[in-house]
Amino acid sequence: QVQLVESGGGLVQAGGSLRLSCAASGRTVAMGWFRQAPGKEREFVSAINYTGSRKYYADSVKGRFTISRDNAKNSVYLQMNSLKFEDTAVYYCAAANSLVTDPEAEYEYGYWGQGTQVTVSS
Repeated sequence: QVQLVESGGGLVQAGGSLRLSCAASGRTVAMGWFRQAPGKEREFVSAINYTGSRKYYADSVKGRFTISRDNAKNSVYLQMNSLKFEDTAVYYCAAANSLVTDPEAEYEYGYWGQGTQVTVSS
């Protein structure tokens, strides 16, 4: 069983930056970030494979967010720049311990963090 712990959320003004971190208790293969805004369904944000050679982004965050990982620390990061009010959400870290075929699909990930709140003020 892998446990995920997110950190780095907070309150930031529009145009600002935040860096989310997610530490896993064990080795993982694919890792990703999802988010859920109030009154909306959870949605895909970004994902990365084990080597970091493949990265995936939702259209809404391309060019602003960057995903990375440090396998020595079993951690994944999400650097969020040029934040917008509509980025306000609870951000969840997700992990899979096997290869995934659809990195944007929630069902691919067997492990989830508790979420960290990101609030962007306009």
